Amino acid sequence: MEEIKHAPDTIDAYIAGFAPDIRERLQALRNVIKEAAPDATEKISYRMPTFELHGNLVHFAAFANHIGFYPTPSGIAAFQEELSVYQGAKGSVQFPLDQPLPLDLVRAIVRYRVAENIEQATKKKS
Repeated sequence: MEEIKHAPDTIDAYIAGFAPDIRERLQALRNVIKEAAPDATEKISYRMPTFELHGNLVHFAAFANHIGFYPTPSGIAAFQEELSVYQGAKGSVQFPLDQPLPLDLVRAIVRYRVAENIEQATKKKS
């Protein structure tokens, strides 16, 4: 895995900093997130690709042995059973590089987070 020499300022630049096989996985993850959250905006936050919709939606990042996915603690809790086969923490999950990305699961989690953020934003307005 190549080390990024400077902090990228776009998701394109972030993904471009990795080997072709990792770029392919990162782009597939990005595409699924964009499909599940078409109104979300992209940015780099905490040096990671980030999607925002009424606040942080999800982050992701590549590491030596896994792709980290960060759908907040609520996103992890809502899919605890499905995510139990992966290592993770309160707000993150690790998808090993030697296994296929669970893109359908990612899509479901992102849709859950979109609904959650929209609901919270609606409550704040009222």
